[in-house]
Amino acid sequence: MREELNFNRAAERLHITQPALSRQIQQLEGSIPAVLFERSSKRVDLTEAGRNFYHHALRIVSELQAAARESRLLSQGQQGTLAIGIFGSSILDLVPQVLKQFSARYPDVNVALHPMDKDMQIQALRERRLTVGFNRLVPAEPDIEQEYVRTEPLMVAMADTHPLADAASIRMEEILQQPLILYPRGVRRSLVMQVFKLFDEYNATPVVAQEVTDVTTAVALVAGGLGITILPRAASNLRLPGVIYKPLISRGAAINSSIELICMYRRGDTSPILNGFLQILRTFSDK
Repeated sequence: MREELNFNRAAERLHITQPALSRQIQQLEGSIPAVLFERSSKRVDLTEAGRNFYHHALRIVSELQAAARESRLLSQGQQGTLAIGIFGSSILDLVPQVLKQFSARYPDVNVALHPMDKDMQIQALRERRLTVGFNRLVPAEPDIEQEYVRTEPLMVAMADTHPLADAASIRMEEILQQPLILYPRGVRRSLVMQVFKLFDEYNATPVVAQEVTDVTTAVALVAGGLGITILPRAASNLRLPGVIYKPLISRGAAINSSIELICMYRRGDTSPILNGFLQILRTFSDK
């Protein structure tokens, strides 16, 4: 009506009769109550109250349209936040590849990465601070779904000046007495458990030269000639001068010379964003 300032034209635009429009305006003025229009035999104009009401109505309509659009995008998984818990070497291989495809398909979804250990990821999932988490050797939890992603072989990182540097692969018996850069049991217990199982197959104990809290530090110490380290294949994407990576061969159970990567999320979570992320992740699974 404000755009037309003519009852007949406004009624035609709204596809109703002029008397019906007049009644609706009278009802609106009565419900406020305020006179919104100055009426005369020649023209119709807005009162000061009418102009104020019109500007507020435009803002409300705009906000409703924006809210409808955002709600539609949220329901389709096209908008919102994907919060990912990361830990260890997955950030060096799988996660960037998945995120590249996810961001291309869902450009308006905000992606947030949160470095967390296993227990912190599980708690953050329960508190809905994370959408998904990536980790290894995850304990069974009744409210946390575990989805297998891939199995990675373990490798040996060593200095390129090491006596075994020219070998195509490294046999476990060749490094039993080598100084080893390892993660503390309480910090990287999943990988540490695998390393100790490998040594147990030979009735040996690792010669721990250094304990570190992350894979980058471990590889940096290898570059410094302070020892060798055992890590998942994904970590071999971390390139530092003077460091080479070799496949590790063990005579025991194959499961001890490899390690699984698991994706965790809340059981029963029907989030469209989670569903879209899992669809892409599954294309990278070696299942």
